[in-house]
Amino acid sequence: MNTKRETKRRDGYPAVLETANDRFKRECRVCMWAGLILATTVHFLFIRFFPPLSAADVGFDVVEFEAVELPPEVDIPPPPEQIQRPAVPVVATTDLEEEVTIAPTTFEENPIDHLPPPPSEVARLSERPVLTPFTVAPRVKDRAKAQSIVRSKYPKQLQEIDVGGVVLVWAFIDETGVVQNTVVRQSSGVEILDDAALEAVREFEFVPALLRDARVPVWISIAITFETITPRHGSRSGR
Repeated sequence: MNTKRETKRRDGYPAVLETANDRFKRECRVCMWAGLILATTVHFLFIRFFPPLSAADVGFDVVEFEAVELPPEVDIPPPPEQIQRPAVPVVATTDLEEEVTIAPTTFEENPIDHLPPPPSEVARLSERPVLTPFTVAPRVKDRAKAQSIVRSKYPKQLQEIDVGGVVLVWAFIDETGVVQNTVVRQSSGVEILDDAALEAVREFEFVPALLRDARVPVWISIAITFETITPRHGSRSGR
């Protein structure tokens, strides 16, 4: 602890001597006020003479959104129905009340002379449509005549009410080009038109089919179209 030393002055009164601690406090006080005044002066000058500030104009681009039409929704078809498995055949047990016997066949009761002749190859093929090989397909001899036949077979009552259709016909043509049998492959939905198509194809004349160089009987598919044409004068015809 610093203490002040007392001395006597010449006039006899005591005098207080300044210690080192007192001088340090006095100097610090002077430095503090000098620094405070200097800092205040610097801040005042900085605020007074500092150039004014202004906000810069910052521009930016606006992105415009354009509406895009969405594609139409795609209708997904339902999955196909599951194919049912074939039923397992069941053998039924049936008790016959009477025994079935077949009478013996003898040549005395069925002589060979009266037996019908065996069917020919052409007759067997003409019974139903089958795959028949050929290298050259048969063709209609006269297409204009064939169209005329179709028009003549077109029922008048259907022409008057504008009812037509397409009939797919199986036709069996022998080695001479003659139509031996006709069967409806795909109906037009009108039975009268189907019958008319069969009749028309039976009257067609064909150049027979060839298998290499030999004429062969074949089954072919023919489309017969019945349609009405209304000319300016009002008459109608089928072809």
